[in-house]
Amino acid sequence: MPGGAVCHYERMADAPARDHRTDQTEPARAQVAAQSDTRADTRADAQAGGGEVRSFLDLLRIEELDQNLYRGQCHAGAPLRAFGGQVAAQALIASGRTLPAGRTVHSLHGYFLRPGDPTRPIIYQVERIRDGLSYATRRVTAIQRGEAIFTLSASVKRPEATGERQRTMPPVPAPEELPDPLAGWAEAAPEDFDQAAGFHSLDIRFIPPETPGLPPEIEGVPQQFVWLRTGSPLPADDSLLHVCALTYLSDLTLAATSALHLQPHRFQRSEPSVLTMASLDHAMWFHRPFRADEWLLFAQRSPSVSDGRGLSLGEFYSRDGLLVASAVQETLLRERRAAPPTSA
Repeated sequence: MPGGAVCHYERMADAPARDHRTDQTEPARAQVAAQSDTRADTRADAQAGGGEVRSFLDLLRIEELDQNLYRGQCHAGAPLRAFGGQVAAQALIASGRTLPAGRTVHSLHGYFLRPGDPTRPIIYQVERIRDGLSYATRRVTAIQRGEAIFTLSASVKRPEATGERQRTMPPVPAPEELPDPLAGWAEAAPEDFDQAAGFHSLDIRFIPPETPGLPPEIEGVPQQFVWLRTGSPLPADDSLLHVCALTYLSDLTLAATSALHLQPHRFQRSEPSVLTMASLDHAMWFHRPFRADEWLLFAQRSPSVSDGRGLSLGEFYSRDGLLVASAVQETLLRERRAAPPTSA
């Protein structure tokens, strides 16, 4: 596992992200997108501070500086703030570089301590907390300007065969039946879309809330159902990369679920946000093997908003109905106050 990810980055470097402007078809996911808008992408990458994003794997790329010490670069999520899902995913990659072979990630817990600067590199310092016969634990601190911006605890284990049970996946339309919101975003607000170049390398489909067959929404508990996958293929034989990719994807819509009673997701609206939002902490549990480059259903709900904080829960299902992961996130959630009128 430690050395395999580097080889996969090199081998998959030319697999492009999907071009949402042209809405390329399924076979085009594995071909070089020679017709992509290079000038706009380069400009957006420079603004995001994350370098060129040719495929989803570029978002997970880190370099080893020394033993237990790595460096990465993250694109912006909100303006001037590094995207938290990418910080968490890169921290998990760093932890995986120090793990013995034959272990798989089963859980992670992260705290976002300070806003990350997308124009500066992030240093990931790994602590090898424990290496047991079945389980191992790593703690990672993400650092900018000498200060911790994020901490991650990750636990891995050897797979074992046991009995199973799970919650049933809700009946939903297939992703092929739903429109691409990123294509709509690119058409409605091309400049804003170009500035969010880091998000171009993924696929997402929102399921309309009025869709027949969805679980009835409980009063006070907004919910949403979203299909997600990476926009370019990932190596099939590296489970760590798929877990890290899903960690990134899990932060795209979970926080917004707690704010659905106030506004739609960023990908579904053209108006500016009326909220100040930031991830406070994030936890995930990985139940079964999966591929993050294949469609996964993210069933989400938010049971509580109070004290300037929103709580969201979610489950990831494969297309054949397997519950593969669960996620919980607490989000800072504040309504922005209107600026007082200026006197003449």
